[in-house]
Amino acid sequence: MLKIAILGLGEGRSTMSASLKSSKLELVKVCDRNEELCKQRAKEFDFNAYTTNYEDILNDSEIDIIAIYTPDHLHAEHVKQALLHGKHVVCTKPFIDDLSKAKELLELSEKSGKKVFIGQSSRFFEPAKKQRADFEAGEIGDLITIEAHYNANHRWFLGKEWSLQQSFKWLYGGLSHPVDFIRWYLPDIAEVMGYGMISSNGKNAGLKNEDTMHFIFKAADGRIARVSGVYTSPTQPAQRESEMSCILRGTTGASQADYHELRYAITTREGEEKIITWGDSEIKYYFRFEGQSHHAGEYQNYLEYFADSIEQGFEAYPNLKEGIGTVALLKAMDKSLQIGLPIKIADILTEFDLQL
Repeated sequence: MLKIAILGLGEGRSTMSASLKSSKLELVKVCDRNEELCKQRAKEFDFNAYTTNYEDILNDSEIDIIAIYTPDHLHAEHVKQALLHGKHVVCTKPFIDDLSKAKELLELSEKSGKKVFIGQSSRFFEPAKKQRADFEAGEIGDLITIEAHYNANHRWFLGKEWSLQQSFKWLYGGLSHPVDFIRWYLPDIAEVMGYGMISSNGKNAGLKNEDTMHFIFKAADGRIARVSGVYTSPTQPAQRESEMSCILRGTTGASQADYHELRYAITTREGEEKIITWGDSEIKYYFRFEGQSHHAGEYQNYLEYFADSIEQGFEAYPNLKEGIGTVALLKAMDKSLQIGLPIKIADILTEFDLQL
């Protein structure tokens, strides 16, 4: 069993559950600078090996992997220190908020020989896994286009002081999920164009950045895709609209993975139509805490996949380069919102002297 430590116990709560329930990982220590949060997690999970000092896990020679769930602006430094101390790294999305630090991390990872895995959890949910397996089996033929969205009634965010700060953007915190689906199936996006606005609800609350966005992507081979996100509006009933969906349209079939509903539909190359839903055991595996706020099952899936990649020597995706590429795409999307023009991803990479 590989030994893992966790930095950041907000979102890291799901990773604690995932690690403690896994047969492939041993949780050694957790860390957060907020000692009260450490004590809360210790009581919740009956796990008392915590520290408020990151150096304690960096310098622990027993630890193989550090899983990082700190605020976005801290990721680059925390990943850097983990690599310098010879640890494999799991880092939550979005990977980093400053692409000027990407080149150094690429060089450090190569020099250290340690893997960096980006926790794009949505890929590891049951409907998304089934959709990918069917796609790779050729069930919908050649891919024509992708449509993805993440529409959520997150009006409660507007009551949080941090959501009204200039630094908070739903583009990075929310829309990065469906954008990752686009990258998964069309990794070579060449250009993006988007429009966004702050809704009436957002304006009334004092929101600084867009809560309603639509984007069109163009891949290097000419294929197109779209992503949408609406975050301060009520949603339709779950029977009609999933909060997050990924739709693939191919030459001989089409499929749709609905995230929280654990629902999947496909028209196959043979013309067969199927709708699959998962039952109570899978629901309990993925959603272990109140409501659907912490979906620890997909964290366990990706941690075990990453552990297998270390022990078996294969590349785990999204890897460091893919994580950086997604951030470059998000930066291009952000820039398109601001200037109202299409943005080429190559221009963003050139700006930061990156070759991926």
